Amino acid sequence: MATDRLQFHEMGIDDRILKALADLGWAQPTLIQEKAIPLALEGKDILARARTGSGKTAAYAVPVIQRILTSKQNVREQAVRVLILVPTKELGQQVQAMIRQLTAYCARDVRVADISGKADLSAQRPILMEKPDVVVGTPSRVLAHLSAQSLDLQASLETLVIDEADLLFSFGFEADLKSLLCHLPKIYQSFLMSATLSEDVQALKELLLHNPVILKLQGSQLPDSSQLQQYSVQCEEEDKFLLIYTLLKLHLVQGKTLVFVGAVERCYRLKLFLEQFSIPTCVLNSELPVHSRCHIITQFNQGFYDYIIATDEQVLADPTTTTAQAAEGKGKKKKKNAGRAKDKEYGVSRGIDFQNVSNVINFDFPTTVESYIHRVGRTARADNPGTALTFISHTELPLLAEVEDALIGDNTECALKPYGFKMEEIEGFRYRCRDAMRSVTKQAVREARLKEIKQELLNSEKLKTYFEDNPRDLQLLRHDKDLHPAVIKPHLKNVPEYLIPPTLRGVANPMSGRKRRRREKPKPDGVVKTTFKDFRGRNPLKSFHYTGGRSRGGKAGKS
Repeated sequence: MATDRLQFHEMGIDDRILKALADLGWAQPTLIQEKAIPLALEGKDILARARTGSGKTAAYAVPVIQRILTSKQNVREQAVRVLILVPTKELGQQVQAMIRQLTAYCARDVRVADISGKADLSAQRPILMEKPDVVVGTPSRVLAHLSAQSLDLQASLETLVIDEADLLFSFGFEADLKSLLCHLPKIYQSFLMSATLSEDVQALKELLLHNPVILKLQGSQLPDSSQLQQYSVQCEEEDKFLLIYTLLKLHLVQGKTLVFVGAVERCYRLKLFLEQFSIPTCVLNSELPVHSRCHIITQFNQGFYDYIIATDEQVLADPTTTTAQAAEGKGKKKKKNAGRAKDKEYGVSRGIDFQNVSNVINFDFPTTVESYIHRVGRTARADNPGTALTFISHTELPLLAEVEDALIGDNTECALKPYGFKMEEIEGFRYRCRDAMRSVTKQAVREARLKEIKQELLNSEKLKTYFEDNPRDLQLLRHDKDLHPAVIKPHLKNVPEYLIPPTLRGVANPMSGRKRRRREKPKPDGVVKTTFKDFRGRNPLKSFHYTGGRSRGGKAGKS
């Protein structure tokens, strides 16, 4: 029972932290917080596996802040006491924001600096010279400062935290991490936080932890079907575009939605396709400046946008490839596209706290089980409900089998339920989709990429300078404007009623244009709109009809 659970005020936490927790509206700790905070306050090393959205950041941030406050009662000297390593710049900014929220009433005693950004080392040196209590950064950036002697951890470090530990090695940070360890003192407390316990995490455990407490708080790596509904729809390339058009244009998908694709080119192809039908979307990928990416995420969380098309690029795991491509691209005009600089420390599906996401759509199937978990983990966070829909081609069925085997274990409630979409019901839309696709040429995609990057580079400069002095104007900067390198055909904007299947006319809402949605106020934090409209068997069209159990013989949970 909830009344038997340990509460924040029973953990021996400073009153200033308790007040900040109350301001955040956190009435009681999550499971990971309830178990990890007392152990951390006892000084134990911790390896924690808890699913994404379970409150892992606060689970280490609260004891870290408490320890700093306790230390400063005896020693007032300013020093870097805590190092938090993250795999991506976006996560670095998120961690810094969380710590600032938790230190709202003790900001003078606990200072935090995020050095994961792309700023020059010389620009960040003055920040580190002030010796902030907490430094947040990627392993490569922290190592660069250690090598430049603008950061010294040997004498003062008390706590090391590695957040999203399962991603550090996959992002190519293994060598940096091992080099970094040489700059640390012999004794310090360590926390490893991870959504999965991979071989890489086990290797980190051997390197960093001393007699750790291992917390495996969920048997399943994702919520069960009472909170997260997972579906797969088998469809080939053309049907993917037809299906996403139907879901978005007829507003069968409601609430904030993340659409994942496998490559940057696919990102822009899908954006341009949806532009043909006046469906506004933002793109998020490794080519955009980090300031723009973080601003897009912030505005999405505030309710400015309904749809983000995000890449989950596996090539980023090998940073040497990117460097080689970039070098080759300088000399050869042909290779200009391949050599466009990508950010190896980018990660959209990885650890970022997208708030109140109702739906995740895997337009392209993820290439690994871990990638699937991190993508789908963007929805159904904390106690909010969510829906995940995965498009899968016949060649990807073995990958689907791997994902199902990894998720289910002994819990059939985590199975992906196969649904057969009645494509014949929406066949009338096919010619419109083909018409739109003819306009989305390779040249149009290439022009869209260049235009978006140039536009966002300008935005990024504004974000760094002008908007620092004019924060209100920041709200006017939007990232979902039409790119229009493809020819827009006005007749595609509206859906004639005769094309809508009769059984769907009661629930579809194709004419609810952008104006009405823009007049709607953003939903307050903690409120999640209904996901797929009548998705669990109540759709009059029965577009998604449950086909009965797993396709491979197992039992599926109730739909």
